[in-house]
Amino acid sequence: MINQLKTVVLLGALTGLLLFVGQLVGGASGLTVAFIFAIIMNIGSYWFSDKIVLRMYKAKEVKESEAHRLYDIVRKVVEKAKVPMPRVYIIPSDASNAFATGRDPKHASVAATQGILNLLNDEELKGVMAHEIAHVRNRDILISSVAATIAGVISYVAFMARWAAIFGGFGGRDNREGGNIVSLLLLAIVTPLIAMIIQLAISRSREYLADATGAKIVQNSNGLASALDKLHNDVNRHPMRLGNQSTAHMFISNPFKARGMMSLLSTHPPHQERIKRLNNIKF
Repeated sequence: MINQLKTVVLLGALTGLLLFVGQLVGGASGLTVAFIFAIIMNIGSYWFSDKIVLRMYKAKEVKESEAHRLYDIVRKVVEKAKVPMPRVYIIPSDASNAFATGRDPKHASVAATQGILNLLNDEELKGVMAHEIAHVRNRDILISSVAATIAGVISYVAFMARWAAIFGGFGGRDNREGGNIVSLLLLAIVTPLIAMIIQLAISRSREYLADATGAKIVQNSNGLASALDKLHNDVNRHPMRLGNQSTAHMFISNPFKARGMMSLLSTHPPHQERIKRLNNIKF
């Protein structure tokens, strides 16, 4: 319940930030344009993001006869979760990871890399699939898509504002003097940073929730806890070569190496904290 409430508050803050940006750029009309643009972008993300990300990672849909072990584990989890059987994909990568996507439980897909199938035992893989099915049941794919879209729109507007400042836009020279220079700095620098921080907070909150939900689905937190430890250690040996950082939030564990400041801006909570919370779950 706490994570659900936190998500509502954070999404509200992110939407409010977008409307503030629209107001800053074009007053009431700018606010309206930003709102309409956000709705259009969210609808597009809702309907097409699954196809895009599966194609990005060269995921291949498999039948039960082609991946009996994975199919059997997914089927057992969805029966316990009481959700429809998703499409099952395998990603041709040595990196050890998995993600779920799709606009709702009836149109969901789960994808696992070849690396994670080789790395984890059945109990650990079941824990991972329970985590991904929890994302489906909690509609986290939709929530993360909305958050990423709004944050992306804010960053895009900020990028355009920086170029406008360089080439004399944003209301002309007179308007850039005095108070408007403060507005420009807020738009170009501060707002995208705040948007990114809020988006990351939403992502981390949903990861904690999926961990807890997944463990409760299978009535076992040990498998996922062990899997998270293995996945964390494996990323340095087998970082993801496909895709890019913009999709990192979809995976059960950040598939890309994070060093320095980037480790502070992770889409995922620290794996030690996730394991600690899993070990404290009472069934």
